[in-house]
Amino acid sequence: MTEFTMDDLMFKPGLMKGQRILITGGGTGLGKVMAEACVMLGADVYIWGRRGNVIEATAKELTDAHSANGGGRCIGMACDIRVPEAIHEAMDQVWAGGALTGLVNNAAGNFISRTEDLSPRAFDAIANIVFRGSFFVTLDAGKRWLAEGRHASVISILTTWVWHGGPFTVPSAMSKAGLNVMTQSLAVEWGGRGIRFNAIAPGPFPTEGAWARLNPGSTEAIGEAPPPSDPTIPLGRNGEMRELANMAVYLLDPGSAYINGQTIAIDGGGHLKGGGGFARLSEWGDAEWEQARNAIRGANEKDRAQRTV
Repeated sequence: MTEFTMDDLMFKPGLMKGQRILITGGGTGLGKVMAEACVMLGADVYIWGRRGNVIEATAKELTDAHSANGGGRCIGMACDIRVPEAIHEAMDQVWAGGALTGLVNNAAGNFISRTEDLSPRAFDAIANIVFRGSFFVTLDAGKRWLAEGRHASVISILTTWVWHGGPFTVPSAMSKAGLNVMTQSLAVEWGGRGIRFNAIAPGPFPTEGAWARLNPGSTEAIGEAPPPSDPTIPLGRNGEMRELANMAVYLLDPGSAYINGQTIAIDGGGHLKGGGGFARLSEWGDAEWEQARNAIRGANEKDRAQRTV
């Protein structure tokens, strides 16, 4: 089911016609939202993800919903961005149809945990996707753009934790902070050659995948999304998908050509009021953490089952 209609977007129909965008982690959640907005506005969008069946279903859904109405196409490709060789092979397939004009580093993983409970494998499960994977996708596309003298826009999806830390989500906070620095560094290094880098730091935009592993509220609600009304956010609510979609389209489009090296929060001002994140989990004891581990384990098993279908 699509998330919104053209009336929800701020831009004129056909704005992105001729653009070719790659979105990692584009089969579900925020990645799917951004992919749909770009397709609706006329772009051809490639979405990557590890679950080939999910990626293919999303690509068909978005193409069927919008291509006949002046939209672009959505092409799904199974790609594990933890593997640099897989990235290069998949990028060859993308480039065979023409150079990309934009990239969205959206693929991620996260879960709450006391840091002392983390194993090296648990740390790598996040860092290998968010930190290493996003860098190698960016590098592979960047080398091609530079060699061909092309202009492009790169967006990385971060969190507001890059400014104040992320207790109980340390692997994600460290990885996202690394991408924040990558954004600032490459904005200078490659900006003069036509490649812009920016980032979006969303607040709560509840999606099934994320909230199955993250719970900012009570122990009775582990795995559930936060309520639509949130007193910790100055605007008093969670984000709406159309708001994130409009921000992503703006940064990808040449109309934002003078914005470079910025990380933009879209969180209703939440990080300014209380920092956001999961600091409140300091009050949890062993029983609450055991319940959280069980919920996360269940979500992971569900994902593995879907990948084998």
